[in-house]
Amino acid sequence: MKYTLGVLFALAGIVVFVAMAPEEVNNPGRFHSEQELSFYRKALNINASALIDSDAYFLHPSECRGCHGYDSLHIANIDGQGNDINLYDDWETSMMGLSGVDPFWKAKVSQEITINPAHANDLQLLCTRCHAPMGHFTAMLHGQGTYTLEDLAHDSLGQAGVACGGCHSIQSDSISGLEFTGNLHYDTTHVEFGPFTNPTQGPMQLYVGLLPVYSTHMGRSQLCATCHTLISNVVDLNGIPTGNTFVEQATYHEWKNSVYPAQDKVCQSCHMPQVEDPVKIANGYISLIGRTPFNLHEFAGANTFMLQLMKNNKDSLGITASDRNFDSTFSATSRLLRTNTVSIQVDSINVSPDTAYFDVKLTNKAGHKFPSGYPSRRAVLQFVVMKEGGDTLFASGLFDANNEVVGLDSSFERHHDIIKQPNEVQVYEMVMGDVNNNKTTILERSNSKLKDNRLVPKGFTTSHSAYDTCFIKGDAEVDPDFNRVNGLQGSGNDVVHYHIPLNGYAGRVSISALVYYQSIPPAFLNEMRSLSTSHIDRFLGMYDSSDKRPFLVTADTLKEFIIPQAPLPNAVNWGMPLQGFELSPNPTRDGFVELKGPLLAGTRLSIYSSSFALVSTFQIAEPLRERMLELPPSPGFYFLVIEQNKQRRLIKIVRL
Repeated sequence: MKYTLGVLFALAGIVVFVAMAPEEVNNPGRFHSEQELSFYRKALNINASALIDSDAYFLHPSECRGCHGYDSLHIANIDGQGNDINLYDDWETSMMGLSGVDPFWKAKVSQEITINPAHANDLQLLCTRCHAPMGHFTAMLHGQGTYTLEDLAHDSLGQAGVACGGCHSIQSDSISGLEFTGNLHYDTTHVEFGPFTNPTQGPMQLYVGLLPVYSTHMGRSQLCATCHTLISNVVDLNGIPTGNTFVEQATYHEWKNSVYPAQDKVCQSCHMPQVEDPVKIANGYISLIGRTPFNLHEFAGANTFMLQLMKNNKDSLGITASDRNFDSTFSATSRLLRTNTVSIQVDSINVSPDTAYFDVKLTNKAGHKFPSGYPSRRAVLQFVVMKEGGDTLFASGLFDANNEVVGLDSSFERHHDIIKQPNEVQVYEMVMGDVNNNKTTILERSNSKLKDNRLVPKGFTTSHSAYDTCFIKGDAEVDPDFNRVNGLQGSGNDVVHYHIPLNGYAGRVSISALVYYQSIPPAFLNEMRSLSTSHIDRFLGMYDSSDKRPFLVTADTLKEFIIPQAPLPNAVNWGMPLQGFELSPNPTRDGFVELKGPLLAGTRLSIYSSSFALVSTFQIAEPLRERMLELPPSPGFYFLVIEQNKQRRLIKIVRL
């Protein structure tokens, strides 16, 4: 097979490649003079010095921009609708592209080495493996033995973060899924691995000295595993190693313990969504075939806060990316948070003379825990019941003026199955404990998990082989409907039961259940604020002047719900609501819904209007597993009351 290489022809502004023999590919000097190379590179807007040095292992991503950046002719790096989807601009403002200049990360490294200065070299080597891999491994391969924040400050390769070569040079033997904590294996022979078969090799060889090679490992989750499984060595409060290890994050193992590997849904499925349109992936070569499917290089995660902070401080951080690119990444990140992380539903209500009962069901839609990754991240469930006149009847999970959650316990908030008081708040988080089981945010001192009730992915079980690295900790372990339905694990759900004191109130109320996300809650920085270094002071200055409002991920509401003057019809001492019933579709367009669950003989089903006027009622004569129900023709919301063995379940139904 002959490789497409270049003899370039400038014909009406169009550049075309003609096939050359393999021996010419391997010796471009035989058929190109320096003048020709200079002309061709200028035509393609490629730096004349872009050819990688023989003793270098990575190319700076700016040298990749000429081919994989914006195409002024609008031929390459666009989708079928002509939208620009070039790799460089999407990557540049991602947290991957910014990982080497991330001021929070640098502040945390500075905090850790200030607390344990004797470990400074090891800590910096550990942290730069994943945040600045090209700079770190270049130093290691050249026998340097150290790579500090000071080295990083003067190293453009390190400051480029997780750039092109940081991923595309990883060897396939590095992705067994068993490697962790940045133990990356790089190919040092100037090879770049890609996801497309039969890559056009000539242009990259000629202009940057790299050989593109097809490899299936670029489309597997294991490619991400090495840095997204982080295990650290534990030290006591005096900095003495204990011999224990602590799993700071295990996003890859969370994915392994889910339904998604069996469905062939990999990390790239969400974080690098595919475009099915054929895409020419390099500028200037109209002879290139369009490649499909094409993975966008947005690398959207969940950290909208840090994206905005770095955009607002990009000049002082030395970031040259445009605001437009930042805004694009922010939009992609916001979209991922709102569509691919968690859903919420207020799906069950009971009313007694003195208490209103609401169930809030959260469902994890991500391929790993939510939140996942760095331990500072948390999600807060806010639940508010407002009276008709605008006064608050009940509120849990509100934020104060400093964007801290109101009513949290002084150490950490435990997981709740039932919430009865405003100072009880459901916070989904991982809390680290030191050797004395006190809460800590110092990673090297982290010895155990005090709490981990983060929403687990669908299919997650305690019997999976990876459970030891991503286990649930605390009250969520015994919560009967945390990742369980009828005792069976793997739902990816959590149901929080709110028992709201009415204090004699009757009338209209509106109910709001909202999920907020915070990547750096204020209290997580308390220990950092006790220290002062240039990196810490710089970050805290940026943080304190930033917009720290939490990000609203999702919400559900019940508007104009009526708390009746008297209990609902046939009210008795109902106890806990019935479990094990599902109603679908909900919302319904045609008015028909199917009720599934253990419908015993004698079970009464009643449909009420939004004002609790009885619409219809009937009794089950013999045991059933499902029953079709019909709503009135008028759009709006209704309530189905299931009465069985002196227990009751009330489910909201929406007719569109």
